[in-house]
Amino acid sequence: MSLAATEPLDPATQRQVAVDLFDHCWTLLRLPARTLDQDDELLHAAHASRHHWGVVGTVANRARGEWMCSRVYAELGRPEPALYHAYRALALVEAGGEGIADWDHPAALEALARAHLAAGDAASAAATAAAARSALAGVSDADDRAVVEQDLAALGL
Repeated sequence: MSLAATEPLDPATQRQVAVDLFDHCWTLLRLPARTLDQDDELLHAAHASRHHWGVVGTVANRARGEWMCSRVYAELGRPEPALYHAYRALALVEAGGEGIADWDHPAALEALARAHLAAGDAASAAATAAAARSALAGVSDADDRAVVEQDLAALGL
């Protein structure tokens, strides 16, 4: 069956699928240990969420989807795709557009620092984490700032 022969999802359903898959990634990431099948599920959920955001989301949704893909690949010890998706998230954020929030830039930098760590490049990771910490000065909401600070702290840099 060709993709053209399938019924497309309506935008509201597609948006909900993107949200649910993104949230499912967090459920899997928070497991104390995952099986290989759960790692595969995590990877596919991240990409599926990003795909749906690419159809119905804002620039911010796409950037955050790239952030999640990078996070997942870093968690799975796969540096090349982690770096690719972190750079995509950063490029989308830096280009600006609908929905980009003040915390998206330091979050994208955090993803890049995490990806550099996965690649074994501690110097680039530390420099990027420092840039992310500097960018946090522009985050107006304390709760948003705390989320990114917590992610940065988890890097141990």
